[in-house]
Amino acid sequence: MANMKQQIKRYKNADKKHASNVSYKSALKTAIKKVRAEVEAGNKEAAVAAYNDVASKLDASVSKGIHHKNYASRQKSKLSRLVNTLD
Repeated sequence: MANMKQQIKRYKNADKKHASNVSYKSALKTAIKKVRAEVEAGNKEAAVAAYNDVASKLDASVSKGIHHKNYASRQKSKLSRLVNTLD
């Protein structure tokens, strides 16, 4: 580890940001799994509600710089196609 004060501060801040990003990504993956589980159960109302939650989390992750915009777009497209299979 560096012995310069500014570099030590950078390491600490990078660790905090990494922990925050990992937590956010984990919550997002859990929300995606929830949408898939609701579709498997055949519950359209709950699936749509869960999809809306995931879509907002994906948009937030793009604005925070955690994910690329194409990743979010691809995930929303896949999940919306999955939810639309329920009728």
